[in-house]
Amino acid sequence: MRLVIQRVSNASVTVENQIIGRIGKGLLVLLGIEQSDSEEDVDWLVPKTLQMRIFSDEEGKMNCSLQDIQGDLLVVSQFTLHASTKKGNRPGFIAAARPEEAIPLYEMFIRKSEIALGKTVQCGSFGADMKVELLNDGPVTILIDSKNRE
Repeated sequence: MRLVIQRVSNASVTVENQIIGRIGKGLLVLLGIEQSDSEEDVDWLVPKTLQMRIFSDEEGKMNCSLQDIQGDLLVVSQFTLHASTKKGNRPGFIAAARPEEAIPLYEMFIRKSEIALGKTVQCGSFGADMKVELLNDGPVTILIDSKNRE
């Protein structure tokens, strides 16, 4: 799984001119699922994401996590995170998981995040044409790949 984690002041996702997810201060997570991903990847990524200390403490140092600040979480599926650009100028998406494999893992990531946060996680609509708006705070943007475990 690949995640693009963005610290935001606010973010929203719209489908067919309807806002389906909206958050205030917190994290916008773009989540790409690969064919070889499993529940093990979810179990590694959820705490890594929610406990990542990228919010400022009283002294202005990045020392607080999403859980520490009781921030919001918006998760949006994005298969294009697994684009291959090795050949030509048109990306290939062969590594991205098919919907029947990806949807259960996407939903599992959301469910386990809700349990860990103790509140509802906002989300996009898997496979839909979505419009994502955000006010990146910092900007702070972190890339994580569960296969690299870095």
